[in-house]
Amino acid sequence: MADQEYKIKILVGYDGSNSAKDALKLAKDHAKVFDASVDVVTSMAEAKNNQYDDVRQAEIGLEYAKALLEDDNINCETHLLIRGLSPGEDLVQFAADHQISEIIVGVRRRSKVGKLLMGSTAQHVILKAPCPVVTIK
Repeated sequence: MADQEYKIKILVGYDGSNSAKDALKLAKDHAKVFDASVDVVTSMAEAKNNQYDDVRQAEIGLEYAKALLEDDNINCETHLLIRGLSPGEDLVQFAADHQISEIIVGVRRRSKVGKLLMGSTAQHVILKAPCPVVTIK
């Protein structure tokens, strides 16, 4: 193990929302400071309505994220996950499978009742992640 260099890996949960864009910008800052690579993940439990349009929109968002990071010479990989898991489950599973050092997710303001009834991606990630989680609103 002494021969292996430890590389910090940051995971950003990205859905195109303003809070996700803020998370992406924070990941960019962290990657610069820590010389880290960034994995940007979009999770879709399923493609709704017109599947092609949903997938294409997600791909466009990931292309935007990759360009933003690579403009600053940050090593970035993008991943579109459609595995039937909730976004929170997908992010936690991806982090465990890829030895992620830090997860950054945007949070949206929701009422307590809304969180109770609908669940919360960020809440699931915070409680279940195998690494530190940073949230940004």
